Amino acid sequence: MSFTDLMTFQRETSALGQVAGRLGWDQETVMPRGAAPQRAEEMAAMASVLHGRRTDPRVGEWLAAIDDTTLDDVGRAQMRHIRRDYERTQRLPADLAAELARTRSQAHLAWAEARKAEDVPGFLPMLEKMVALKREEAQALADGGDLYDALLDDFEPGAKAADLQAMFDALRPRLVALRAACLDKPAPAGLSGNFDEFAQMKLARMLAKTFGYDMAQGRVDKAVHPFSSGSGLDVRITTRTDPADPFNCFYSTIHEVGHACYEQAIDEAYLLTPLGQGVSMGVHESQSRIYENQLGRSRAFTGWLFDQMRDAFGDFGIADADAFYATVNRLKNGFIRTEADEVQYNLHVMLRFDLERAMIAGDLAVADLEAAWNDRFAVDFGFAVDKPSNGCLQDVHWSEGLFGYFPTYSLGNVYAGCLNDAMRADLPDLDAALAQGDTGRATKWLGDKVQQHGGLFEPRDVITRACGAAPSEAPLLTYLEQKFGALYGL
Repeated sequence: MSFTDLMTFQRETSALGQVAGRLGWDQETVMPRGAAPQRAEEMAAMASVLHGRRTDPRVGEWLAAIDDTTLDDVGRAQMRHIRRDYERTQRLPADLAAELARTRSQAHLAWAEARKAEDVPGFLPMLEKMVALKREEAQALADGGDLYDALLDDFEPGAKAADLQAMFDALRPRLVALRAACLDKPAPAGLSGNFDEFAQMKLARMLAKTFGYDMAQGRVDKAVHPFSSGSGLDVRITTRTDPADPFNCFYSTIHEVGHACYEQAIDEAYLLTPLGQGVSMGVHESQSRIYENQLGRSRAFTGWLFDQMRDAFGDFGIADADAFYATVNRLKNGFIRTEADEVQYNLHVMLRFDLERAMIAGDLAVADLEAAWNDRFAVDFGFAVDKPSNGCLQDVHWSEGLFGYFPTYSLGNVYAGCLNDAMRADLPDLDAALAQGDTGRATKWLGDKVQQHGGLFEPRDVITRACGAAPSEAPLLTYLEQKFGALYGL
């Protein structure tokens, strides 16, 4: 009975966690601005309730009473997650968990206001508080080990900063060389004109359905920063619009749909259990990035998207599908990570990885963040940051306390490169379907190989099982060099 009792308790805890997540979704989409102080208290109260349940002595008693050898593979996987979460949460004081939730809500509003006003000093007090709280959390979790590793473990269990540094060291030289070679060539034409934002959202919702997003159990809304929220039978996404840049809307939507489809495809038997959500953010990002890039920016799919955009907007100055493909994949100097091309995207992540490690280690004062960001950006990208919303205020993550999240974007890109190779080996005629706007074969392959398993396997094991080989940076680098080498005549 102990295992049954534990799982009943766990499902109730997971349900409450979903309610807390819905408060966050509401805050970023439709919550009245004046409700922010009350919402901070609501979220702190939910955090206290959840922390109390996760540290409930009965959980420890159940864990001690259950003999894992009497369970099947699914049961043992459930126990692995519950035990890990219980042990980590036991180290975190309840008042710290509540204060983190309260500060997260307050800091998010401060970030949004500061970003709008281009006011870094206006955000720094809340960021300083958040960094101090995250350092306190890391010290509680690290048990004498590396503080950043302790935070990273929340997003990518088992990953270490040293391993991620080795990944970045393998990526950087070839990415920098490829970027230089491409930018030395004439650039494809960019988009020009004004693209109706209502029409953008209509096409974005169609793209969501095209990639298999179940709108009966989801919705698409607008937010300052696109995100996916929820799991199981209620998975919501947001996107954003820019009248001068519809690609921002469309590819943000496809990216978030990759996250959402992962959650929607998990075996329903795992609903409201530790296995009923994506196993890690690296694996999660592998889904969003392969949807967005290897599928959504492929020559085959962009040919179909070109026709949809002409239907939605009329003639927008791009002559044909080949020119449109080049425009979609155009390398250009830019400030914004979420709008970066595939070649430069990981360079944006490396900057954030280094800066947030320095802040958590205490080597970079929060007061010096803007200068450190601007100096590093100029070195890495060769031009100066023009305003804070294009610099250290552009991302929501630090206001949310998500230290350790950024490197999982690049890990997801590496995983996506491996999955793309394996998928195309299994589906050699995939491009013919994508050219018709049919993503079903690709999304089914990903659903079968990755998504349905939820948290059943360890993160790297998910990719190894899907691809038949351990993850490596090589497939991603080869894919990028071949794709952009062809596009730019290298």
